Amino acid sequence: MNTTDYFSTRRTIRKYDQSREIDPAMIDRMLEEAARAANTGNMQTYSVIVTTEPEEIAKLAPAHFNQPAITGAKAVLTFCIDFNRFNRWCRINHADPGLNNLQGFTWGVIDTSLFAQQFVTIAEMNGLGTCYLGTTTYNAEPIAETLHLPSDVVPVITVTVGYPAETPELTERLPVGAIVHHGHYHNPIDEELVGIYAEKDGLESSKQFVKDNGKDNLAQVFAEVRYPRSANEQFSRVYKEFLKNQGIAL
Repeated sequence: MNTTDYFSTRRTIRKYDQSREIDPAMIDRMLEEAARAANTGNMQTYSVIVTTEPEEIAKLAPAHFNQPAITGAKAVLTFCIDFNRFNRWCRINHADPGLNNLQGFTWGVIDTSLFAQQFVTIAEMNGLGTCYLGTTTYNAEPIAETLHLPSDVVPVITVTVGYPAETPELTERLPVGAIVHHGHYHNPIDEELVGIYAEKDGLESSKQFVKDNGKDNLAQVFAEVRYPRSANEQFSRVYKEFLKNQGIAL
């Protein structure tokens, strides 16, 4: 695949061809390649649980609100921060590990994300479709129970995989000038911000989204319907309590 075409036309796939299975050896090979991703201190404080059996995927689906992307997936990969392996190695060697804190957790999130994204890129370049599920941290506890995660292991990212059964339209992106700053951060004035979001606001799909949700504009839909403060704070409390129970103090 031409890399320029891949990156400029990359899209999330939520519908998978039910007639095509994924060779487990292919997943293993791609994960081996993905594990070459950069990581903090070469500690590789992450693990991934690969779920391919339909009945096992069905057990995970409720924690992800039974989204079609998981109920129709041929493989579900749950990427986790894994301090268990590193901590035990240290203790076996009479060393005192110090990762179960905010700094270590931050490293873990970054490194697990790099590992997951490298896998996604490799998988898509091999003709597969993928979808990130943003529900992993919402329901980390039931996911951990289903996957038998021990203390010091925390799920942070779920990726569903399968051969594409759709070619969705490319979703819009903000103009690159909105996210790239040269030399120092440029804080846009209000008029510039309106221009930055003008294309997104002006899409017919966005206008319909606003209408369907009974709001005045797209910002209200995002802030008050899709990602409201109350829900974010509730999920934050639940996730923080789960992290504490897993032995990570923030």
